Order: sequence, then C-alpha cells, then structure tokens
Amino acid sequence: MKVTIERSTFLKALGHVQSVVERRNTIPILSNVLLHGEGSVLSLTATDLDIEISEQVPADIEKKGAITVNALTLFEIVKKLPDGAQVRLDLGSADRLKLSAGRSEFSLAILPDKDFPSLSSEDDGVRFTMPCDDMKRLIDKTRFAMSQDETRYYLNGVYLHATDEDGGSLRAVATDGHRLARLDAGLPKGAEDMPGVIVPRKAVGELRRLIEDADELIDVSVSAAKIRFTFADIIFTSKLIDGSFPEYSRVIPQGNDRIMRVDTEDFEHAVDRVSTVSADKTRSVKLSLEKDRLKLVVNNPEAGSAHEELSVDYKDEEMEIGFNARYLLDIAKEIEGDKLTLVLADASSPTIIRDDEDLHALYVLMPLRV
Repeated sequence: MKVTIERSTFLKALGHVQSVVERRNTIPILSNVLLHGEGSVLSLTATDLDIEISEQVPADIEKKGAITVNALTLFEIVKKLPDGAQVRLDLGSADRLKLSAGRSEFSLAILPDKDFPSLSSEDDGVRFTMPCDDMKRLIDKTRFAMSQDETRYYLNGVYLHATDEDGGSLRAVATDGHRLARLDAGLPKGAEDMPGVIVPRKAVGELRRLIEDADELIDVSVSAAKIRFTFADIIFTSKLIDGSFPEYSRVIPQGNDRIMRVDTEDFEHAVDRVSTVSADKTRSVKLSLEKDRLKLVVNNPEAGSAHEELSVDYKDEEMEIGFNARYLLDIAKEIEGDKLTLVLADASSPTIIRDDEDLHALYVLMPLRV
C-alpha cells in the first residue's frame, strides 16, 4: 500500500474514527484503525465491537492495499505535523508502516487487516432519510436524562420510535427514573413502521459529535439488532441495547392542574445561585409558591442556607415542593423560549416542565422530600 493524503483531510477523518477506540483493550487489534486504499479513496474504520465508524476521504493511491495501525498513535502524529503537509503512507515491509511528511519519518507497528473485526450490516429493516438538525435536536433535548446506572442497562440510552400521536412523529425519550425527557420531530417518510429501539449512551455521544460536521440530511437504517447512520462520507453503525424500554407514558402525569410560568433565564440563574450551599448528595432546593411569587430555599446545616424570590405567573393555591437543583438546571438549559412552565399537582407527585416556545418538548421531574 502506498498512499499520499493531505494532512488536514487525514486529521479530520482520524479525529472522527479514533474516538471510538477504547484506550484499554484486551484485544490488541481493537486499538487500531483499519486503513484501506483503493482507487482514489482512503477508507478509515475503527470499532469497539459495539459501534463502528467508517469514513472515506480522497487520496492519491499509488498502490492499493490495507493494514491496521494504532489509532491514537497515528492521530497524535498527524495532529503534530505542520499544516498543509502531504502525508505519505508506505507499507514497505511486512511488520512496519512507514509514515513520512517533509523531513519527519515514522515507522509504526502494524497488525494484518484480515484480523480486523467487522460490524456486519443487516439488510432487513426500516430505512429513511431525515434532516440532520432534527436528529441533533432529538439527541440534545433528551440525552442528559439517560441513566448512568449499569444495573438498569435498558435505561442507558435514548429510546427512538415512531408514534402516530399528533399526526405522526419520530420520538426520542430518555429517563433515569428521576427525570424524563421527551422530544418529537417530524416523521420521515418510510419511518412509519420503525420499531422502538434503544441507542446506547456511547453511540448517542459519538453520533452527536459526527453530526456537527454533517450535511443537511442523514440516512437511517434500523434492523432488529443494529442502527446505521450514513451522512457525507461517514457510515456509523451501532448495536442496539437488547432490552425493553419501560412504558414511559405511565409516568407522565395527566391530572396536574397548578400552573406556574417563570422567566427561563431568571429561574436558571436563581436555582444555580441558591444551590451553591446545597448538600452535594441531594442538591435539594425547595420551591415555595404563592400568588405570583416563587421563593427558592436551600437549608444545609453544614454549609448554610440561601433563599431568593422571583416574580412568576401563578394563580393557584400555595404549595411547597422540592427538586434536585442539578436536574432543574439540566432541563432549564434545554429550554429555548423566554418562559418555561411548571405544571404541578402536589409535593409528592411528578411535575411536568414545558418550553413555551417548543410544544414538541416535554420534561417530567420527580420531587424530593425537603
């Protein structure tokens, strides 16, 4: 294999694929990136056996071939080369890959490409195309609520499925049992029969990072065990979580009738300020509601206390309810409108939080006893 490629093009592709690679591997070849040069294209592929990223970039292929080399080492070398450099890859000997650029030259250990695992695709399934911006919003508005508890593995991801509510939509849901985030996007043509699938946490993070550099559209293919996203010159494949996502609609309250509207920015900043003295473990803050007034209160015997008042739109009975301040802040950061709405029932029942300017987003938060 003899390949010449422009440094910035190579670096961008390496940046995309190398992040999949686990830094500590018991299987040496999983630390490597597969390089395959043929025609006028260099393909780069990396996998951790659960997710796989493959990207094609233009290159001058003098001699076709394929080999694997340590992904992190290659990335660090190319990153440190000067801008505009032409990177030459030459598989001259049986056990080393020669990399040269200008006066720099490296000899890198390799492993045979035939030993590199492939996350094979499954032809049967649902295929559709959707705007990248829609996928970006589905991820951004929900991923913060994914569970970190490995014992509840079926919550360690974002649940994607088609729903016929409100004329049909593609819905993303995430929950950790304490909070729930739900967002609807337009239902793409061909996605009507999409089954409910759970995209793992790591795959969600990698997909969001890749979308940042993507074009306007993304192709999605969903099978029983895998999901594949294709955009630009990148193919991203992930195994799905093999489990049943809970019936999330059961935890969305239907009878809440106490409504409070508050300025989003004022609310976020006030919660952030008073939570400074809250206990690290619970991060609890009490919301005391009176007519057109909200008082945020924190009492921590070890650190002290804090309270702050806000003017709100609230006409119902006085009540007090406690929440985890960090959870409130996570939701507030996703509110795009100037106002957010809390739809409450009582101190022990879940509360709905809505964005007044995005009716497709819904958040549910369980209260704390304070």
